[in-house]
Amino acid sequence: MTTTAKEEELFTIVDQGTVTSPKGFEAGGFHAGFKRKRKDLGWIISDVPAVAAGVFTTNSFQAPPLKVTQDSLVDGTLQGVLVNSGNANAFTGKKGLEDAYEMRKQFAKVMNLNESETAVTSTGVIGEYLPMDAIIQGINEIPNYQASTSGKHFAEAIVTTDKITKEVAVTCIIDGKEVTIGGAAKGSGMIKPNMATMLSFVTTDAAVERTALQSALNNITNRTYNMITVDGETSTNDMVLLMANGKAENLPLHEKHPDWLTFIGALEYVSQQLAKMIAKDGEGATKLVEVHVDGADSKEGASAIAKSIVGSNLVKTAIHGADANWGRIVCAIGYSGEKVDEESLSISIGPIKIVDKGITAAFSEEKTKQYLEEDTIHIFIDINKGNEKAVAWGCDLSYDYVRINASYRT
Repeated sequence: MTTTAKEEELFTIVDQGTVTSPKGFEAGGFHAGFKRKRKDLGWIISDVPAVAAGVFTTNSFQAPPLKVTQDSLVDGTLQGVLVNSGNANAFTGKKGLEDAYEMRKQFAKVMNLNESETAVTSTGVIGEYLPMDAIIQGINEIPNYQASTSGKHFAEAIVTTDKITKEVAVTCIIDGKEVTIGGAAKGSGMIKPNMATMLSFVTTDAAVERTALQSALNNITNRTYNMITVDGETSTNDMVLLMANGKAENLPLHEKHPDWLTFIGALEYVSQQLAKMIAKDGEGATKLVEVHVDGADSKEGASAIAKSIVGSNLVKTAIHGADANWGRIVCAIGYSGEKVDEESLSISIGPIKIVDKGITAAFSEEKTKQYLEEDTIHIFIDINKGNEKAVAWGCDLSYDYVRINASYRT
């Protein structure tokens, strides 16, 4: 879903919003020594236990911190989240799982939380054990930083190869109460649709029933985070966590609540913006690519075509070079797995019609090249078959992507 002006009337964007924009949330981050210089340990704490939901990577090698966090989510509440960057604690076997549980135990102890309501996650290099002495020392230093750090510092602490931090918050009215939703995410490389390689943390002071919260997160993830790609890689540590602490004092939200769609619209906007920031910040990327597919006979088909186009390395390199090689778009549609009639297919690059119902349009190569040199590229596909649509986001593929990933560990 691409948010329209009418939908944005349902909520207001918070200037410089963070995960602490909602009532009752604290967050922070600092340099604990896992990375050379940048912040690498961050946390979020709710004043009270929050109803929580999570979505996790589809990679069969789920990292130990994800297993610990899923264990904490069994009862459906969380009060604290601890994140370290620089080391993923992934593919680390029994010791890695023990270390993740110890990380949770120490954080809960220092912050006076229940272990069962505490989540942990890690991001960074795969296959190396956590430096547990540094982890524990860092956890014990958190109280010294609580007064001087903020949601901004949390967003800085969770990044790896990201060039920018990714934050957004909005407010909306539920039951006559102001409800706020805030989020922070990290992700730049190893990004692929189907639980993209990323971490996202979303907080809200809304009161929401547990099953409704999980259902909302599942559906919105499929329309946002699962519709982005950078390089077709899916990591071991991906997750989205959503915490709702009820501090706005609205009546608990559920699918039949009269303001449910208002809440869903605001939550989807936050998730979509974070997803787009990840796609735009792809490793080595210079352009955001947004693919709109219309006229499909199923949502699944529209999504498959959109993701096939943004995931095509040949499309991505053509966009990087501002080359209007639209045949690569046709190829990506053709191998998407969806049946598309050539005679009904229309393609536009930005405002420029390239193919009109199977017939190549007379278009200006020069004007198309000029458009492809812009920072954001829109590709419009019309199948002219049904009424379903989808949007996917990606980026161009540049020489810098190889340079960054050729020396990731060094």
